[in-house]
Amino acid sequence: MNLRALTKGDAAVAGAAVLLFIASFLPYWTVECKGKYCGDTSTNAWDSVLFPVLPSVFLLGILAAALILVQRFQGQAATNRQVLGLRLDQWGIAFSVAALWTSVWALGGGLEGIGHGIGAWLAVIALIVLTGASAGGQLIPVLKTPLVTDRPAAPAAFPAGGHPAPGQPGQPGQYGYPGPGQDPSQAQSPAFGGQPGGYGYPSPQAGQPGQPVAGQPHDFVAQQAAHAAEAEAARQVSAQQAAQPQPAPAADFAPFWFAVPAPRQLAPKDNPAGGPVGELVPGTWYLAVEQRGAALVAQLQDGTQGVLADTSGIQRG
Repeated sequence: MNLRALTKGDAAVAGAAVLLFIASFLPYWTVECKGKYCGDTSTNAWDSVLFPVLPSVFLLGILAAALILVQRFQGQAATNRQVLGLRLDQWGIAFSVAALWTSVWALGGGLEGIGHGIGAWLAVIALIVLTGASAGGQLIPVLKTPLVTDRPAAPAAFPAGGHPAPGQPGQPGQYGYPGPGQDPSQAQSPAFGGQPGGYGYPSPQAGQPGQPVAGQPHDFVAQQAAHAAEAEAARQVSAQQAAQPQPAPAADFAPFWFAVPAPRQLAPKDNPAGGPVGELVPGTWYLAVEQRGAALVAQLQDGTQGVLADTSGIQRG
């Protein structure tokens, strides 16, 4: 069961089914009767007098919601699974439309002196919500929004000195960030970006870049010029190597960790045009397991994999 594959539209479907079930116990018909011998004249959908309102309106609508949610819970494994030529969610949409059609026509029936109670009206409302959420779940942007995300409650600010605070990308405790010498598929590691004295960070005894310290020769400027010349030569070699044909990305791709600068959706791995299966959020490291052109196949904490089409601005670990 992958809760991250559920959307707000699926939540609306579930809520409509619950409302429909409750409405079945409320008065469906009310009889206008005055006098001491009338008593309780209301009847709910479970009364045999109202057959077949119960199976054709209430039970059919609940069955429709169940089929839609079962399809969502199964995720990508059920994308191509069909029953009599239709997927389970497609059967659910058809059943919801049939139940709504029946409930609307049922409002026009009845004898003189018999009115429709709150159960009948709630059933129509619940079926309208159920049909709209099931049919428009993959078309309306609001309904396509994931129900469960990994978004942190409040991102921590960077402390003085420019180093990320605990819980930000590059710090221990984030999802699976690899350590020195570890394979990306293994455990977590120290911070990315380095602490004082690490790669690219001057040590307390080294002074500031570009400034001589005690013990340096007087030809410091000449040494800097020599270093600049070496860097330029290395840049030219790198440019020449870059101009040569490179092997296909799939041949030399190795899994790596990355973080995104803004929330981004993951499309289904086997059907990139389908609805999102998850969301990547800033502040968490994710594992890239495959490259497809400019897109990446990313893996979430629960093992779900999806295609990240927008890879601009990502931070590699």
